Amino acid sequence: MANLLVDIGNTSVKIALSTGDEIKDMCRCAVEELLKKIEEIFKLYGMFHVVAISDVRGMEDEFYIEVSRYGEKVVRVGEGVKLPIRNCYSTPHTLGADRLCAAVGASVLYPGKDCVIVDFGTAITYDFITADGRFLGGNISLGLQTRFKAINHFTKKLPLLETPDNVSDIGDCTKGAIESGIVLGTIFEVEGYIKKYPHHTFVFTGGDAIFFAEKVKSAIFVVCNLVMVGLSHIAKTNAV
Repeated sequence: MANLLVDIGNTSVKIALSTGDEIKDMCRCAVEELLKKIEEIFKLYGMFHVVAISDVRGMEDEFYIEVSRYGEKVVRVGEGVKLPIRNCYSTPHTLGADRLCAAVGASVLYPGKDCVIVDFGTAITYDFITADGRFLGGNISLGLQTRFKAINHFTKKLPLLETPDNVSDIGDCTKGAIESGIVLGTIFEVEGYIKKYPHHTFVFTGGDAIFFAEKVKSAIFVVCNLVMVGLSHIAKTNAV
């Protein structure tokens, strides 16, 4: 019997199935379509052993009542859930489920390594997990698209721009100055962490992970489905 994995992010939802350590049939949908999508998958595969959910949006109780129809057990990642790592965050009730899942994923993929997880999403998070499996916490910064939106929103004349494929070291027009300032500023931020923690394994994930992996000069790993890897192992940990 398979487990259903649901990662409810700030901008989209990812869904996948897991059996053992295998994650398959990953897809995306809008949050408004989530219950319909889960029902479609249920009709194909039948009852799930565990429905494991990482929810940073704060779905209503009615959603979890509906989801309980499709699994023998529903596991919502958060305070009180059994974890294969030790959570040392001083305010665990405020910790985003996606950050916790990513930390579990890194501990599984890189056992015995001190890791820094850099998740490039609506926000950029830098999270630290030790070689002995302790999640220490981390830092939160603005994501790439959020930076472009913010500079437009909080000024009167600067335009809203999309992420460019390439930037120059010095922008020679307003458009180029914004693009270079935001992209290079983010790169310098990331490389600052890499320089400060030279003996850590850096793991990039999130929607802009590949974009930045191609631009930083240091050796890093990219695991686009890191949250799903962690969510799969949390489902197994809580299956009994």
